[in-house]
Amino acid sequence: MEPSQVAIIGSGLIGRNWAMVFAAGGFKVKLYDIAQQQLTSALEYIRKQMKELEESESLKGTLSAEQQLALISTCTDLKAAVEGATFVQECTPENLELKRKIFGQLDLIADDNVILSSSTSCLLPSKVFTGLKHVKQCIVSHPVNPPYFVPLVEIVPHPETDPSTTERTYALMKQIGQSPVKLNREIEGFVLNRLQYALISEAWRLVGDGVISPTDLDLVMSDGLGMRYAFIGPLETMHLNAEGISSYCERYREGMKLVLNTFGPVPEFSGEIEEKINQAISEKIPVVPEVLGARRNWRDECLTSLAKMKKQMKSD
Repeated sequence: MEPSQVAIIGSGLIGRNWAMVFAAGGFKVKLYDIAQQQLTSALEYIRKQMKELEESESLKGTLSAEQQLALISTCTDLKAAVEGATFVQECTPENLELKRKIFGQLDLIADDNVILSSSTSCLLPSKVFTGLKHVKQCIVSHPVNPPYFVPLVEIVPHPETDPSTTERTYALMKQIGQSPVKLNREIEGFVLNRLQYALISEAWRLVGDGVISPTDLDLVMSDGLGMRYAFIGPLETMHLNAEGISSYCERYREGMKLVLNTFGPVPEFSGEIEEKINQAISEKIPVVPEVLGARRNWRDECLTSLAKMKKQMKSD
């Protein structure tokens, strides 16, 4: 059977990762960008990544690296890229005007069956898709960076998105091995970033108030909360830390409210506290391309090992 085809619009880091994820799922991928050199660089990156993943037995899917690479082609013509695709994933920079321009172009060439999806991490669907003829086929599929190693995808509908678009997108993400979650409505920051920003905000306040150092703050997460949250979420944590949710609330609601009422205002994320945090983290990881690259590679290796362990645990 001829594999289904998807189009990836934009060949930056997110686009490259999406191309790898879809190829691992056996999909033909057309990777689009306006510059051939950018596409050439993208293919070189993808080939290198796939070969390294195969050598470490971390390559996703049942196909070999060469078989997956054979599924990926490049294109500098948007209409040609979208032709024959059942799903289009936009991965351009986080700029509203640019994304509206891209979706305006896609709206003119899309048929009535293709799903038009955006990777945006913070732009509301109503700001990106409103006014499009094919708005019912539009949706946000927000990945977590890097998508190849972190499977979560937030599926966020426009108020006019057809329910079938949401269901088809959810099923597709499951099919390619991602972990989709459905938001019932759009909200600023979606869910992941709202949780992330709440954590960053309190971390910033604690360091700024002199309660803890930046490096120890990170340790609280990496060797504390993070170990637990790699396997279960905050609500299940509550459930297990007492005899169920109601028991937890009965025991701790007053204490939680007492602590939460001491939280300060939203930080400015600038000034002396920014300098203090930047200095501490930069001493640990200097802001040098080679050092940052090596640390990111280490992070990805850790995420790969964690994903393999979680997969093994689920199959046991």
